[in-house]
Amino acid sequence: MKIAFAGKGGVGKTSLTAWVADWLACNGQDVWMVDADTALSLGQASGIRKENLPTPLIQRKDLIQERIHDGGFLHLNPDVGDLPESLALEVPITGTPQPGITPGRKRLLVMGAVTNAGGGCACDANALLKALLAHVIMESRHWVLVDLEAGIEHLGRGTASHVDGLVIVSEPSFRSLQTGAEIARMARDLGLDNQTLVINRHTGQTPPAIQGLPATALSIPPLPGLIERQMTDSSVLHLPEEAAINGIVQELISSLAMN
Repeated sequence: MKIAFAGKGGVGKTSLTAWVADWLACNGQDVWMVDADTALSLGQASGIRKENLPTPLIQRKDLIQERIHDGGFLHLNPDVGDLPESLALEVPITGTPQPGITPGRKRLLVMGAVTNAGGGCACDANALLKALLAHVIMESRHWVLVDLEAGIEHLGRGTASHVDGLVIVSEPSFRSLQTGAEIARMARDLGLDNQTLVINRHTGQTPPAIQGLPATALSIPPLPGLIERQMTDSSVLHLPEEAAINGIVQELISSLAMN
């Protein structure tokens, strides 16, 4: 299954992506984790120290030049078939594997997101990022989890058609849920209708009736262990609430599989 995670910044989508990846690996699944967010924090959330993370693809000018300008021509559909294996970082499993199940693998691709904040055209980098993401989603036979930005700009129509589900993560706030509704609308325009809303840090309030939000919704309560951990460590794994998190992840996977 291929799942994309999106939501406005700071809502917890990267944490949820890390939890889902670890749960799947503990249940014997091989997982590709794709960090396609500007914050580039999926590796640290998964327990990798910042200094041990690979250079994001968006910063690999050598690869961008090699694949996009090979032979002096501009290739907007570059060959990237070899890149997942060569760029991947093996990520350790933190959770407890299920009895009798051989744990799977977690591999991380640190891509980044295209921005023009520094000025100039990002066409070359954008072409390589989109080509790599499309290749992983369309060609991999393993689970693929993509940590996106608030928007879904990385998902072109062809790529989105191969994504099995979209998880929209939101805080229990009107602005955050409005952003979620806009993400849901953009995804539906691309044909990605299998969507689940996850309201993080939810204390039981009734969400406002915002048109366009996914009909299926789950919630994650505030996690004291995570709040305490975040003061000293970037990792969101192996928390005191691990059992509760695993139950939420299992419910999320089931909801996407049934839609």
